[in-house]
This record gives sequence, C-alpha cells and structure tokens, in this order.
Amino acid sequence: MSERTSPISPRSPQIFADADRRSEELFAFEGVDALVQAWRDGLTPDPTLTVAEWADRHRFLSPRASAEPGRYRTDRTPYMRAIMDALSPGNAARRIVFMKAAQVGATEAGNNWIGYVIHHAPGPMLAVQPTVELAKRFSRQRIDPLIAESPVLRERVKPQRSRDAGNTVLSKEFPAGLLVITGANSAVGLRSMPARYLFLDEVDAYPPSADEEGDPVALAEARTRTFSWRSKVFLTSTPTIHGVSRIEREFEASDQRRYFVACPHCDHRQWLRFERLRWEKGQPHTAHYSCEACEGRIEEHHKTALMMSGEWRPTRDNAHSGTVGYHLSGLYSPVGWLSWADIARMWDAAQTSDEAKRSFKNGVLGETWIETGEAPDWQRLYERREPWRIGTVPSGGLFLTAGADIQKDRIEVSIWAWGRRLASWLVDHIVIPGGPDSAEAWAALTVLLGQTWPHAHGVRLSLSKLAIDTGFEAPAVYAWARQQGFAQVIPIKGVEGFNRTAPVTGPSFVDATEGGRKIRRGARLWTIAVATFKAETYRFLRLSKPTDEDAADGAQGPAGLVHLPQGVDAEWVKQLVAEHLVTVTTKRGFQKLEWQKVRERNEALDCRVYARAAVWIAGADRWSDEKWRDLEDQVGPQPADTDDTQSNIEAGRLARPNPPSTKRQSDWLGPRGKWF
Repeated sequence: MSERTSPISPRSPQIFADADRRSEELFAFEGVDALVQAWRDGLTPDPTLTVAEWADRHRFLSPRASAEPGRYRTDRTPYMRAIMDALSPGNAARRIVFMKAAQVGATEAGNNWIGYVIHHAPGPMLAVQPTVELAKRFSRQRIDPLIAESPVLRERVKPQRSRDAGNTVLSKEFPAGLLVITGANSAVGLRSMPARYLFLDEVDAYPPSADEEGDPVALAEARTRTFSWRSKVFLTSTPTIHGVSRIEREFEASDQRRYFVACPHCDHRQWLRFERLRWEKGQPHTAHYSCEACEGRIEEHHKTALMMSGEWRPTRDNAHSGTVGYHLSGLYSPVGWLSWADIARMWDAAQTSDEAKRSFKNGVLGETWIETGEAPDWQRLYERREPWRIGTVPSGGLFLTAGADIQKDRIEVSIWAWGRRLASWLVDHIVIPGGPDSAEAWAALTVLLGQTWPHAHGVRLSLSKLAIDTGFEAPAVYAWARQQGFAQVIPIKGVEGFNRTAPVTGPSFVDATEGGRKIRRGARLWTIAVATFKAETYRFLRLSKPTDEDAADGAQGPAGLVHLPQGVDAEWVKQLVAEHLVTVTTKRGFQKLEWQKVRERNEALDCRVYARAAVWIAGADRWSDEKWRDLEDQVGPQPADTDDTQSNIEAGRLARPNPPSTKRQSDWLGPRGKWF
C-alpha cells in the first residue's frame, strides 16, 4: 500500500478528524468534571481541624524567627490552645481579643492562623501592623519563614522570584485566597479589599487616625461586613495607658477570661496575680508564688505542670457580645523564657522612675498604666524654692536649653539648665514685648541666642538649643529660624496624644520666606508629643529633694528632680501647673486623655515642655556616662580656693580658672570670663 493511501499515514485526513473528535469529547468531559468538582468544593464545609491541631501537625519554626526552631508545639505555651481554637472556623466566636504581656506567643498564634487559612480555610485575609514599615518587616521576618519552613504552605504560595507568582512583600496569593499585609497608618491599605479574616496586631501602637480618615481599627473591621457571621477578627496587643488603650477597651467589652491554674498543694484554682509573687528584699532569686488559699509555696519548677492543667474561665457575664477576651501576664511565661526571679529583678530595677514602672506594668504584667494627671500643688512648689540667684546656673547644671512661646503681643522664653539623670534648674524666664509682627521682638530674641549665663564654677554657658513654637504665625517663625541657622534654633509643632517611645519626630521640611521670597522646603520642623512631656514634667515636680541628713551622707536626688530659684514669683509657679489630665469622650464614642487648662495662663508650662523637647533633640536622653563626664570636665570642678577668692567668686567679681583639658569644648560653653 502506498504512503498516499495508507490508513496510518500521518497525512491521512481521517486520522486528523478522529483526533479532533476525541479532543472535543475529552474537553467536554473534563470541563463538566471541573465544574462538578468546583460545585462540590463550594458545598464542602470548613475542616474540623483546629488551628492548634494544624500548627502541631504542619508548622515548623525557622531559626530566623524563633529562639526554639523546629516543629511547633502548642504544649510549650498551653494557654494559647484555647485562643487558637477560638480562631478556628468551627468556633462560634467572631471577635477574639487578647490583652497580654510582651513575648508570650500571641504573634505566633496569629501566624499559625495565617498558615491554617492558607492551607485549610482559604479566603481573603488582612493582617495589620502599626505602620507600613513594620508590615514589611513582619512579612520578611515572620510570614516568609512561616511559608518557607512549612511544606504544606510552600505548595500553595509560589516563591517571589516566579513570574506572575502573586507573591510580593505585602501580598501573598494562594488558591482561593489572598493575604494582604498593611500598616494602620495607611487608609488605602485598610480599605483595599473585603476580608473574611482580620488579624490586628499590637493595636495600642496604632495611630489615632489613618491618614485623617478615622480610627484604623474601625476602618479595618468595616472590611469584614460582607462576610457577616463567617468573619473572624483577632485583636492582640500589649496595653499602654489607662483610658486610651484600645486593647483594654476591647477586653473590658468582652467576657474577660483569665487562665486559672491549680495549686500543687491544695488544688485550689486561681489566676496568677503579681501581688502574690514573694521574695526576700534584695534577693530576687528567692522569688516564688504564694497560693491565695493555703499560702503554699509554689516554685518555678511547678510552672510547667501548672500551665498544662490550666483552663480559661470568663470572669464577666457577656455572652451576647460576640467577643471573647483573654488576659495573660508574664507570670505565665514558660520555663526558660521569663522566670519569676527575672520578674522580681525587673520590678526592683523599675523603682528608679515612673517610666520604668510603666514599662514593667505594660510589658511584664500586661496591664495599663494609670497616668497621674492632677496638677501638683503650686504652693508646695513655691515654698520649696532654693536659695540661688535667678539668672545664674547652679553647680549641677551642665548645659542650657530654652523654650519660646509666641503670643500676640509678646514672646516668652524659659531658660533651663540640665544635668545628669535629667535633673533641671530654672535659670531665667524672659518676656520680650512685641508679637511676631514686631522686628524689635525678633531682634531681641536673636540677641538672646548669643547671651551667656554665669555658672557656679566660674564659666559662662550659652544656649545649646532653643525650641520655638510654630502654632501662632508659623511663617514668621520659619523665616526667623532660617536666618539663625539649624544648629541652635528648632521650630516645633505640638501634636495631641502620647508617644513615649518617640516623643519627638522629624525633622520635616516646610516652606519659608526670606526677603519676601518664598523658599520651598527652606525650614526644618520637629513634631513633639506635648502630652508625653507634660506628664513627665508633673512626675518630676512631685519628686522631693533629699533631706539635709541624706545630703550629708552623699545621697543624690531622684532622677528628674526639678529645682526652682528663690527669685521666681508665685504667678510663674501657678503657670507651671496650669493644666490637668482628663479623660474625654469623642463624638464617635471613644475615650482619650486630654490636657485641659485649670488656669488661663500656662506659658511657663509650655516653655518648659519646649525646652525639654530641645533636650531630647540634643540627644541627652541617650548620652553615655563618658559624655556627661566630658561636660563636667569642661564646666570645671570646684577648686580648692582661699577664703578671699571664694568670697570674691560668690560676689561675682572673679572667674574660676579653666581646668586643663585636651577635649574639644562644647559649642554652648561661652567664653570663660567674669560674672555679670
């Protein structure tokens, strides 16, 4: 048979027709099969496997993200099992709130939930960090290792290097679902998509508003409305300040569950309180827990058994809210993480300042800090004035800063001296007649920048920094600040709210005017959280200086002690304590802390806050001991003078000699000459 007529010839028209027919039949069959399979998948209920069970079976911890790499074990943190089970689709809870101490495993529970969603219950998921920058860090340090170390997740999320993989830093696509990671400061990120699952991490660090569009938590939760009862929201955070803490507000609206453990001696169940932790004074290694029922001594080695036998119990009847809340302190931290001896040691160390106590209460106990906002008694401050002449710098002062407040008809300036541990002395308060439209007032303020003040050791100090408020007639302030240069003058803008970790941000660049010509980005502006510095000032004003007997024994005053000279008048002291902190309710029903005036005049307090902000910008909060010693050497020690020489110095007729030093003198040390 010839090739032309052979039935098996590749050129046979019949062969092509048969192949086309079979392809069409196969395509039709597979299309129907795929449609049926998709229909079945849609009817398939969510798996009964819980998030905790999934994590124990499939999760592996990376050395990049965990101090204990390897297979994840819920038994290491057994208190997290119920919380992760509540995140499972089969649980009726829609909103899960977790107010907790730092480093107890909350974020890893959220990561387990993300892995579970990718593997077993796909859908749109939104994870929110405090800022976009932190969201990127969270993605690289937590989510990428989560996917890379868990084989079942690697199969579903393509590597970033793949073309059209749908895997970027802030977006992870997987079959039938999408994970978007964003920051609470980005309104665009919060309203970018509907979400069935919402993970809100460290909500107390969120800004008050996302791009001026409203509360970021409310904006994010609005994304879940289309999923109704099928949605899940997980809010977790270490708390901050009572009255403004988001996580505390959410926890108080829940059923407030506590983790109850059984005493190994009497089997009484109780939740752990810091007040029951006992140790001998000065010996934190003796720390143990005392049972509230039998006073039995519970040791650190009992902790593992305590945690394994524990159970969550609601302490408030709130069954119809749809929100379950959990609270956990660092007392429950597993063996090998944070011991009771460590907690006792941290508490002893925190007694040095209110800031340290606040950090302990927030980060270790998982409780809010109650800010004391009542104004100190002005009369007590007035009566404790110290006998040195206003206009001079006492012995402990090492550098000067000033705060300037612009009023319509005057400029008020306070000059403060600062020493070790942020001790401060009021050096002078000056009122310059004329407002921001007065050339003479600006000229007088310029002269003040070059002025020097006599120090008790004989040197003269000039201003290191002057912070000036831009809240009134900002263009005039920017123009003057630009003329003086960036090194000494700091234009500032106050904002509401507390920011303890970064009370000063910037600089940002703003437009300025010089000689009638607009200069784009010609001035630098710093933003300060005035509420933070006002609260600190009030805490410092409540401190008491050592008694004469203590001083004779060499005792130093507490850190931050404020000293006022004999020459300051009662009106200025009243202005220093002219505000108090109150809790107000916003139009949307949220509570916030706000400083409000109790007297009409408060320039002394404002000037103090600005001068303190200048100290922060100068870096004194972070100076090393070597830096402080360097300043002490430049100011000069108290030399052994004769009686005649000493009396002449006190009378202001002689300057102290400069001790030899090879170190560069600080710019704010004026020429060493005689007193005023």
